[in-house]
Amino acid sequence: MQTRPLGTTGPQVSALGLGCMGMSALYGDADRAESVATIHAALEAGVTLLDTGDFYAMGHNEMLIGEALRSASAASRERALTSVKFGALRDPDGGWSGYDGRPAAVKNFAAYSLQRLGADHIDVYRIARVDPGIPIEETVGAIAELVEAGHVRHIGLSEAGADSIRRAAATAPISDLQIEYSLISRGIEGEILAATRELGIGITAYGVLSRGLISGHFTADRQLGANDFRAMSPRFQGDNLRHNLSLVDALRKIAEQKGVSVAQIAIAWVLSRGEDIVPLVGARTRERLAEALGALDVTLDEADLAAIERAVPVDAAAGDRYPAAQMAHLDSER
Repeated sequence: MQTRPLGTTGPQVSALGLGCMGMSALYGDADRAESVATIHAALEAGVTLLDTGDFYAMGHNEMLIGEALRSASAASRERALTSVKFGALRDPDGGWSGYDGRPAAVKNFAAYSLQRLGADHIDVYRIARVDPGIPIEETVGAIAELVEAGHVRHIGLSEAGADSIRRAAATAPISDLQIEYSLISRGIEGEILAATRELGIGITAYGVLSRGLISGHFTADRQLGANDFRAMSPRFQGDNLRHNLSLVDALRKIAEQKGVSVAQIAIAWVLSRGEDIVPLVGARTRERLAEALGALDVTLDEADLAAIERAVPVDAAAGDRYPAAQMAHLDSER
């Protein structure tokens, strides 16, 4: 497995990480046994970075990873690195009610995550979204105290804008920024990517297949359950979906010419953006994991990249990547 540095202050990690959220929440029902088997297969294949959030199904995802690590081989457990997001507030009905970046809350969240993971430390710890009511310096400072105490190894950020990134980095060393980045979500190109590269901060890119939209497996007639985030995602609605799937059809032609899948060429494109970028693949099954890992063998030359840009130009996607209320929070960081 190829490796990449997670910024100048973070660990060396596998070139692909495994985003485990979909094994617990937001994309419909998942099979627990298959989820554990998929984590095991990823670790055995050399994937080292496992990404989760303490609010993914209210702790379910962390407990799932903890279960998978306990039953994995000793060598796999030794290689595994956990990346945990915190701070998103939920209610008993699964609703969302903001973010909490207060220092006392940071340490409280960490205590519960360590217990659910069955671990004595978290490798990368980050607030899921910048809390607009708490200076980022206070939130990052609290994580820095957890690093000093040995409970956390590295400090990360998530979906932060350039100003927050600079202020955070002035407070403590930041390993990476986790943020959405794909062929149809290129908002980081510009100020955000310039800031992370100036400061030596890596990127862990989530949504590299845009929640399955550009995986090559999503169809216009697919029925989504009420517990599937995509049922209310703007990019999966009506004319937006039809337009976005036309982009996938254009990408499919390029993939077929190279003898690879649409998902593999989409992941390979993110890999081609720089050695400081580690794509997170959200595979929920061993079959999808194997396909994603195949992207590591795809080489894109200048002609390939130019063809991909023509097929899926910047800002070609129809619809925002989140519903309006969530986009308002994200836009405030830009």
